[in-house]
Amino acid sequence: MHKFILMFFFALSLISCGTDTDTGEFVVGSDYLALNNKVILVDTLTVEMSTINLDSLITSTQSRILIGNYDDPLFGKIKSDSYFQLSTNTYALNNSGSDTEAIKYVFDSISMILKYDNYYFGDTTKVQTFDIHRLIQKVKPNTEDNNFYNNSKLNYSPESLGTISYKPRPIEKDSINIKMSDAFGAELFQKLKKREVTDFDTFTEYLKGFVLVPSSSNSSSVIGFSASTSKVRLYYSKYQADTEETPYILDFTILDKTKQFNSISSDKSGTLLQNLSVPTSKLASSLTEHQGFIQSGTGVSCRIDFPNIKQFKHISDNGAIVAAELLLKPVNNSYSDKYPLSDSLSVYVADNLNRISGTLLNSESKSVYGILNKKTDEFNENIGYTIPIGGFLQKEMLKPTDSRSCLILTLPALSKAVNRVVLGDQKHLNNKIQLKIYYISY
Repeated sequence: MHKFILMFFFALSLISCGTDTDTGEFVVGSDYLALNNKVILVDTLTVEMSTINLDSLITSTQSRILIGNYDDPLFGKIKSDSYFQLSTNTYALNNSGSDTEAIKYVFDSISMILKYDNYYFGDTTKVQTFDIHRLIQKVKPNTEDNNFYNNSKLNYSPESLGTISYKPRPIEKDSINIKMSDAFGAELFQKLKKREVTDFDTFTEYLKGFVLVPSSSNSSSVIGFSASTSKVRLYYSKYQADTEETPYILDFTILDKTKQFNSISSDKSGTLLQNLSVPTSKLASSLTEHQGFIQSGTGVSCRIDFPNIKQFKHISDNGAIVAAELLLKPVNNSYSDKYPLSDSLSVYVADNLNRISGTLLNSESKSVYGILNKKTDEFNENIGYTIPIGGFLQKEMLKPTDSRSCLILTLPALSKAVNRVVLGDQKHLNNKIQLKIYYISY
């Protein structure tokens, strides 16, 4: 549908006046403000939607321990294990360097204290269970870039050093406390007491690290804990005849954030995404019930293509796209209190093989986001993400070659969360994607 509107009205309401034009971002100058010029509103351009799976996401240095699993009716079985290396500021008991003093110390207990960081996703009313395992492989990346990814894994002992079954309270509570094996704690204590562990090197040779592994028998939620304030705490005391014992603690923390990462996996069997394959391919929305999918942590992203954008060059001898707005609507019943919508979407520019070149930028070189309109009505018709893409489409229209770029949509917390969004395409029954392009002919 073409709607003809007076140029002067839209120049005032939609366009910032300037004096320059370039082939990338068109700026309307005063020379074009003539009443015989027209702005055309085009809302019938084909928009193709598909789902892709990014190759890998860096999950180290995110400062979040992400642990848990849940069965997602749309995305499959989601699971996050968390690996980390520990260290401490001192590897000596509180004996002021006196070996005689150290003889009086006795082991009490050992615990892992995980501090909530307020992130959660899924059903926190159900019990979640996970175990602590000891790593038998050093926390060292297999890659040359010193990063760990969502598909990274390290070998660990099958023996559990501690387990907890709890109902997560990430907003109401401060932390959870997991009592660890007394045998393990006593052994570590003796290593310190006998000065067999005296520095970081001897400590990591003895204790390479831990991994937290959620139980496969129950699925409910994924919870975030602070990598900066969580710790393993060793409790010991000084024995004194005829007096009360004096308690002491020694904390082991994640001092090196590059040595903590989350291994996030998804089993898509039996879902619409089960055929989502290599990172360079795409799964058309026509094969997924006219829907596009996004999920943090697993790399599932939504791709948007504009196959006919070059045809705009033929509308008039002289013209340009001065503004464009893409409205993406979450599919009804795909979100809830358990699966909340993100406040925004991140937008990237990529080539035909899904290789990202950078974020989508506006005329001021600032990143463009899809902003959620939260206003609800009876049928949730107003809920959607709005993305301004006029500059992007202008560049695509004027490209001298047949190559085209696409947009890749993700969620902002891409590497340290498991939130997800389901969007409707142009043929979706209730939640159609909408594109409005304002084109000026002069």
